Amino acid sequence: MTDARGSAGPYGDPPARHAPGAPCWVSLMVHGLDATEEFYGALFGWEFQPGPQQLGPYVRALLDGREVAGLGRLPPDRHLPIAWTPYFASQNADLTAETVRSRGGTIGVGPLDAADAGRLAICSDPAGAVFGIWQSAAHLGTAVAGVPGTPAWNELLTFESASVAKFYRTVFGYEEEPVVSADLDYVALLLGGEPVAGIHGVGHALPRDRGPHWVTYFQVADADDAVDHLVHLGGQVLRPVHDTDHGRVARVADPEGARFALLQRPD
Repeated sequence: MTDARGSAGPYGDPPARHAPGAPCWVSLMVHGLDATEEFYGALFGWEFQPGPQQLGPYVRALLDGREVAGLGRLPPDRHLPIAWTPYFASQNADLTAETVRSRGGTIGVGPLDAADAGRLAICSDPAGAVFGIWQSAAHLGTAVAGVPGTPAWNELLTFESASVAKFYRTVFGYEEEPVVSADLDYVALLLGGEPVAGIHGVGHALPRDRGPHWVTYFQVADADDAVDHLVHLGGQVLRPVHDTDHGRVARVADPEGARFALLQRPD
């Protein structure tokens, strides 16, 4: 990962309306919604309230009363991977979805209205990684950042970065900042000169049962304690806590197999 500078305003609050292309929401669709609420509520201190039901039962996770993420129940007839999905802000979801199609991506759901909250589409990039488009109305997206229990970064694990970065640049207008390294294929995606997401090309190291996919990093106060708690709650450690330039990180999965990362930022 790289540094997510500029993603939050004063006191950890993101801007009132997310800039086009900025990560603005993360959502997880599962089979056992009640058990998933219990898991993440215990892990991150989230509380829940009902959200739009266009795609089935759906709740918004709250941290100190402010919206952080969404959880929904998969329809029984939908055989989709259990995975956290980042949403990127758009001023016109229909136009952005059309650009996705024209650049080799696919639209799996929508564009459709989510009651009065906004308009969404769920897409796949040309390599198959799933992401969302969000055109806000009443619901602006994640309402707090920079504190434990909030999304801190989104990173795409894919085969190689160059062609996929070009796709996202065309769709969302990002600038690119490649990491110059002989043994690391990584591109940071920037808006207004500030990194907002990353693309990590890992070649054949991609999990065969997953393929290219986005990984959401959630901030925690203490990565080691959070991992111990996660295991106690029935989660799984995919890569133990390790030090990086950006803090202590662990790759983990929830009881249904949704993969994500825990990030303890440096003091």
